[in-house]
Amino acid sequence: MARDSKDQQLIELKDTVKELNTTIRNLNAHIEAANKREEEHLLKEQEHIEREKVLQEQIDYLTKKLFGRSSEKRDDFEGQLNLFNEAETLKADPDPEEQEFTTVEKHTRKKKSKMSDKFAGLPVQEVILDVPEDERICDVCGTPLERIGKEFLRREIEFIKPSIKIIDYYSVSYGCPNCKINAEVPHIVRGRDGQAHMLHGMASAGTVAWVMYQKYVNSLPLYRQEKDFKMYGAEICRGTIANWIINNAEEFFKPMCNYFQRKLVAGRYAMADETPVQVLKEPGRRAESRSYMWVFRSGEFDPEQIVLFHYSPTRAGDTAKEFLEGFHGYLMTDGYSGYNKLRDCTRNSCWAHIRRYLIDAIPKGKEYDHSQPAVQGLAYVDKLFEMERKIHEKKGSDFDAIKKFRLEKEKPVLDGFWNWLDCQTAIKNSRMYKALVYIQNRRPFLETYLEDGGCSFNNNTSERSCKAFVTGRKNWLFSDSVDGAEASALTYSIVETARANGVDVYYYLKYLLMKCPTSLTSDEDLEKLCPWHPECKEALDELHRQHQKAIFDAM
Repeated sequence: MARDSKDQQLIELKDTVKELNTTIRNLNAHIEAANKREEEHLLKEQEHIEREKVLQEQIDYLTKKLFGRSSEKRDDFEGQLNLFNEAETLKADPDPEEQEFTTVEKHTRKKKSKMSDKFAGLPVQEVILDVPEDERICDVCGTPLERIGKEFLRREIEFIKPSIKIIDYYSVSYGCPNCKINAEVPHIVRGRDGQAHMLHGMASAGTVAWVMYQKYVNSLPLYRQEKDFKMYGAEICRGTIANWIINNAEEFFKPMCNYFQRKLVAGRYAMADETPVQVLKEPGRRAESRSYMWVFRSGEFDPEQIVLFHYSPTRAGDTAKEFLEGFHGYLMTDGYSGYNKLRDCTRNSCWAHIRRYLIDAIPKGKEYDHSQPAVQGLAYVDKLFEMERKIHEKKGSDFDAIKKFRLEKEKPVLDGFWNWLDCQTAIKNSRMYKALVYIQNRRPFLETYLEDGGCSFNNNTSERSCKAFVTGRKNWLFSDSVDGAEASALTYSIVETARANGVDVYYYLKYLLMKCPTSLTSDEDLEKLCPWHPECKEALDELHRQHQKAIFDAM
């Protein structure tokens, strides 16, 4: 019996152990499942937190874009630490006897302009306030008064409202009375001015140049110019003005722009950018479709500055490839991947875009916190900008000297920047993540500027050229037709090329319309019409003198 009891207890104990093991396995499975669920929950929570950070960052970024200042300049405050001089800033005040003194380069303050300098190019008319003859007698003794001098009272700026006049040209004819009777063919001579009217429409070269100047320099839409003409007493509709611009630009500006393009492609340096434009009546496309205006210009430091605008219905890289076909120099662009289709040139990327991405990646209120990775990267880039500014401020620095300076001074900073970049990580889709991806993708082209001292460090010069078009677009909003967009590209090319070479835009437009270059004009003659040519500059000065004389004669 006892044995049977013990056996029974043993069997029960074994069953209990078996049940407990089963329970333990079930509990472990539940614990494992709970741990897995908790891990998934923590992972989702972490993703939610990261997503919140990204969204908050996006809100801060958009708020800054909407309400913050647009300037990219950063203010330096007294006592603010800098990544490159932190050791000097934190160093304890030295003993006055051991203190070293740093000699700062002498600099001159910009000379304050005088009133005479501001209006040096304007004609001056003297108005003499004389004493009436009946008052030129002494009230005391009756003796006639003698003139003893004149005194300056004030200076006024008089604006002479533009005016329109119609000029009718008549040719006077002279005939020989003897030949009229005796000769088989009468001898007749007619008066000529030697200048055939080749422009499209009734407008003179000065009038066409003025409407172009108003639209493409002052950003004045044609409907407003139509109102101005009516105020001056002339009923000229905007359609007529548009035809003046389109037809004359197509015939007389296109040969000049084609010549500029040939010179640009043959050069060593070039820059490019693009911006959207809307064309309403484009065959096969909706009015809301986005087209593009491309800007191609010569190098930032070239003595002969060329700025060319080119209209294209798309942003495809083939546009740049076709326009710059045959170019084998250095091309400075932004990060747009379409420029990768240009295989025959050496690409150069813009450091200003790198700087903007890093600025956008700085968290709100952390602009001067050097523990932030974006601030650290920005410090490297700002140091490079400072070095570039210093070398270009030195007078007499040629391209070889600039290249040597860059390799000796800027290359170590670049190496430090790349080491910093390789150590960075960021939340996916955050501003910092996008900045790191952007920099890594352009890394092969960001050191190209070290190869040649004539290469630009950034693409700001071409962006400034593009800004003239963007400013005008805010006013006239769109182009009505493809012909209008192409005419705008041609005229903007002439306007910005003249401006880049420091000549008066209006007189240069008028000068080209007076000369009327065509596709048959030789390159030698076209070179004389370029704004950097001495003959062209002398002709523009003469036009200026004639204009000032006409104003003075009208007073």
